[in-house]
Amino acid sequence: MTRPAKTMERTTASPFLGLRWSVAISLVLFVGTLILYVPTLSSAFLNYDDPAYITANAHVLQGLSWKNVVWAFTATVEANWHPLTWLSHMTDVQLFGTNPRGHHAVNVLLHALNVVLLFLILTRATGHLQRSALVAALFAVHPLNVECVAWVAERKSLLSMLFLLLALAAYGWYANKRSWERYWVLVLLFALGLAAKPMVVTLPILLLLWDYWPLQRIASNSEASADRPVLFWLLAEKIPLFALSAASSWITLYAQNSGGALGSTELLPLGIRIENGVYSYVAYVGKGIWPSRLAVFYPHPEGSLPIWKVFMAGLLIATGTVLACRYRKNRGYLFTGWLWYLVAMIPMIGMVQVGRQAMADRYAYLPFVGLFIIVVWGCADLFAQLKLSSFAGRAIALALLIAYASTAFLQISYWHNSYTLFSHALAVTSRNGIAEDNFGAALMAMGRPDLAMSHFEAAAEFVPQLSTAHYNLGVLQQQQSHPDVAIGEYELALKYSKDATEIAQAHNNLGFLLMGLNDLEAAVQEFTAALQVNPDKQNSLLGRGIVEYRLGNLDTAVNDLSRATQIAPLAPADFWLGRALEDKGQRQAATTAYEAALRLAPGMAEAQQRLNALRARH
Repeated sequence: MTRPAKTMERTTASPFLGLRWSVAISLVLFVGTLILYVPTLSSAFLNYDDPAYITANAHVLQGLSWKNVVWAFTATVEANWHPLTWLSHMTDVQLFGTNPRGHHAVNVLLHALNVVLLFLILTRATGHLQRSALVAALFAVHPLNVECVAWVAERKSLLSMLFLLLALAAYGWYANKRSWERYWVLVLLFALGLAAKPMVVTLPILLLLWDYWPLQRIASNSEASADRPVLFWLLAEKIPLFALSAASSWITLYAQNSGGALGSTELLPLGIRIENGVYSYVAYVGKGIWPSRLAVFYPHPEGSLPIWKVFMAGLLIATGTVLACRYRKNRGYLFTGWLWYLVAMIPMIGMVQVGRQAMADRYAYLPFVGLFIIVVWGCADLFAQLKLSSFAGRAIALALLIAYASTAFLQISYWHNSYTLFSHALAVTSRNGIAEDNFGAALMAMGRPDLAMSHFEAAAEFVPQLSTAHYNLGVLQQQQSHPDVAIGEYELALKYSKDATEIAQAHNNLGFLLMGLNDLEAAVQEFTAALQVNPDKQNSLLGRGIVEYRLGNLDTAVNDLSRATQIAPLAPADFWLGRALEDKGQRQAATTAYEAALRLAPGMAEAQQRLNALRARH
């Protein structure tokens, strides 16, 4: 394979004109991406992952502080270790508070920046300005990428891609003139990418593919030189990168195991995961070509895939790989593009199953770069063989971009809020327990519990191990005064849940429910269980304090209720603290507590009555 001539012949007549065109195209790509995604600025936070990452995350909501920075580097919340992502969300809160517009704007800016970086890196590596621009444009407007941009919780994908592209640029810089200083810049950028999301863990292998095409650094023994080492030395120079990948993989598995995210792996035998992975490789390509019926969540087939589909998918993968290898000398882009897709998708293909999804649009963000390269360079070669005019080729490219951009624009509209997102998911998928549960939660937030019940029931039917569905059913049944049914649902939620917040809240709700049934000893046990998970859970301190008061354990009640008032102002806590102190004979302290309750809730009649009675005794 001959090395491509790195001249401006492929772009423009002179370096100056080439720079002008690069700047102009970069601006068009950047602005065009911003225009396409402007509608996301009016979108709300979602009830899926956004609470854990932003809206209900106490550390993130406090913004940047040394304490929270330490937490970001030590936390494995959401079964991931990605400190850079946490710091990014904290910075957003510092700048924009909880207004979703600012958070969405940062996502859009990051995607636009990734688009421009991809264009510049490809142009530099290949010398093809127009082809690189088209690859970047496809990356900008493809509907499968909407999920990464329109979903604030997917900031991690955008950040990790940013640092991967910067690492790719640094690698080209290093390959042009090798030095330790340039190499350690590459290592640092790779480490930052891993600290944003471990999906970039395959970068060392991707760099080997980049060595083959477009850099063409891999030489035979007879052709070896300082600029073109043999494969062995190219592997050797990436040992530090492979070490980082190994460390990141270990940390990720540890985080997922400690966070309970690998429960799906235990439920799904390896054979079923392999079948779904093989089929998904082809399904992603299909959705890339014809992006219809896209959903935020695709239910896992869990062994229901027909064997003929798996066989045909495997045959297509094998055929694509054989063709890529066969034509690698004359069409290096085919070899690199296809293997880039296969390799980059490995961490997300489901061999280690995290969650109950079969696949996810967001997983295509990095791998599809390889497919875009194949499409653009392959069509350019095909059009040249067919002697198609440049005008016709550009017209076809423009039509494709308009079609994908229009579909992406429609897809963006579904991400407006939880109601629109999950109603669409239910319309394009079947037996989707996750979508049913989140749609029910959206209806609850809209004040329609009457409509939500059937969706929670469907969620529990489709995915019996879905703890949130049982928890939500418990809440509804408790509100509708069906305590026995609610207790059963809460117990199921506790049986299946791995989420500390949900576990604490389920125990808390059970405590109040049992208190209402006058089962005080059992209520204390539930409140105590909630506080073992979260010692600062204010409602559980309040509940246990009230129960201890009713049991006559005044000292314990005062201790719990005092702690509850210290966490945050809460009128009922001050009122019941006043009751306990009054019964202990501490009238002045009780008076202070009642006064505090009335400052927070001036209409609390019972607090006013007891305060008046205390004052009358003086």
